[in-house]
Amino acid sequence: MIAHLKGLVASTGIDHAVIEVAGVGYLVGASARTLAALPPAGEACLVHTELLVGEDFLRLVGFASAAERDWFRLLTGVQGVGARVALAILSALEPNDLSRAVMAQDKATVARANGVGPKLAERIVRELKDKVGGVALGPAAAAQVVPAGASVDAVSALLNLGFRPAEASAAVAAAEEELGASAGLDALVRLALRKAAK
Repeated sequence: MIAHLKGLVASTGIDHAVIEVAGVGYLVGASARTLAALPPAGEACLVHTELLVGEDFLRLVGFASAAERDWFRLLTGVQGVGARVALAILSALEPNDLSRAVMAQDKATVARANGVGPKLAERIVRELKDKVGGVALGPAAAAQVVPAGASVDAVSALLNLGFRPAEASAAVAAAEEELGASAGLDALVRLALRKAAK
């Protein structure tokens, strides 16, 4: 499997880029968001990738962040969501916005993407709700996860204290389960810290 490409941007198109690595040009499908994040032609870049394998094709898809790649994997795991629809969703929504939409079961936000109707949007938010806890938001967000409510800030607080994303998410989830969904930020952080220390 090709995990990433580090090379020069040779060219970009409407839905793809060509990344040159050691004299070889890799055609990489990409979302509009990823294409916009790439530097101009001739400059160095790092693109996270996913290799799609079918009966009669090999296709490389590229992402500006590992979080976007992780979302692509989750989205294409939903029945009725192929690579094209997943890239359309990732073109319309940033990973953290997508996390919030799924956690809030906000199908209208997901349906803003081209090719996503109300029924498919509902299936996406329903099927992915339990899986969102493990999706990172990328380096800019310190790899934090996005649960619902005050727990967003509680997870962020634990991450700032040096906890790993999985530890922070698990501790806050346990604290929220004990205190209830309406718990305040201070109470959540205090209890999450006690649970993480055990």
